[in-house]
Amino acid sequence: MFDIEVLTPDGASSLARIGRSLGEAGVGLEGGGMWSGVAHYLVADADLAVRALTEAGIGPVVVREVVVAELDADVPGALGRMMNTLVEAGVILLGQYSDHDNRKVLIVGDAEAARDALLAALPA
Repeated sequence: MFDIEVLTPDGASSLARIGRSLGEAGVGLEGGGMWSGVAHYLVADADLAVRALTEAGIGPVVVREVVVAELDADVPGALGRMMNTLVEAGVILLGQYSDHDNRKVLIVGDAEAARDALLAALPA
């Protein structure tokens, strides 16, 4: 899975263009949102998403591989423990949001290192 990052200087108008362009290309949004003039969306096919946005004159588009991780949201402190695992592994967190299945989407500097650290932290 991939995070696509796109500037949204015109708020809802920008998101309308992004949504329309991706929808017409058949790109599904699996999670994400828009904050402070920047949209982040989770997509399976980053190449198709970039092509659709570029052809619509939208960009630049930044693509990053992400880690999608389960989190026991009902367990107090679960997010803190997950983040401590990343910190202890030296993983740089660039962003975090949830997907439509209520999993954490982690935009990180090193997806492989983040996956390895999170797997190693799972109870045996």
